[in-house]
Amino acid sequence: MEEEVTQKTIMLSIKATKLTAEVLRNALKKYLAAQQKKGPNPYKKGKQSYRELRKQNVELSHIEINDSNIRSFERVAREFKIDYSLKKDTMEKPPKYLVFFKGRDTDTMNLAFKKYVGKQMQKKQQPSIRRKLAYFKEIVAKGKNRERAREHQQDRGQSL
Repeated sequence: MEEEVTQKTIMLSIKATKLTAEVLRNALKKYLAAQQKKGPNPYKKGKQSYRELRKQNVELSHIEINDSNIRSFERVAREFKIDYSLKKDTMEKPPKYLVFFKGRDTDTMNLAFKKYVGKQMQKKQQPSIRRKLAYFKEIVAKGKNRERAREHQQDRGQSL
């Protein structure tokens, strides 16, 4: 219940001698009509095209990303609620990605980029699953041979 209340609250000021359900209903209708007249937010949020970002009349900054796995950056940018645009520069091999964002978001963009780089470094340091699987297969194979060898020796030692 508490979470629902904190999600969205509005304040209405009504001048009336007696507050009835009908007065409250009329006030809410007027509020909703004003909200519809106002319309939705004209600017997109999150990932958008370069043209849409430029239309917002704000200073744009950019950074370069060389990684081909851009999806992980998109997840981090969504987490930090950054308005950004991706452009692929195909003139170079491997292609670079230019991430354009609003100039006032530089601090949050730096935090998001640090988190992204940290995740990429963790992925590179972790050994691959196939290597881990091969390693454990070797360990299990060695363990079975030892058990068989012990059983075999025990059988020979008991016969007199």
